[in-house]
Amino acid sequence: MLLELKQPIWLCTQPVDMRKSFDGLMGLIANQLQADPSSGQFFVFINRRKTHIKIFYFDGSGYCIWCKRLEQGQFNRTATDDVKKELDWLALRLLLDGIEIKKMKRYKRFSR
Repeated sequence: MLLELKQPIWLCTQPVDMRKSFDGLMGLIANQLQADPSSGQFFVFINRRKTHIKIFYFDGSGYCIWCKRLEQGQFNRTATDDVKKELDWLALRLLLDGIEIKKMKRYKRFSR
């Protein structure tokens, strides 16, 4: 039961310090995003340089953090006035793969 497709996914639209771990991200979720960290929802955070991403969620028995660091290129986070933006699973997958639907442009990824 790692991922449930019915859980909401929230993208934090502000850059986040990637040194934050469980307690720091829980505080950010509670205070800035005004959400419950143990709700089972997924929270996505990207750093200022857009090279690191963390996905934080509660799986029923504990908190989990999934991290990815790009060797080349950036994650495409669009600027918005909202503190958080809801994503669906497809939008999250496209974000992770570096694809922007509006332009159909593939962003750089490391390859051997």
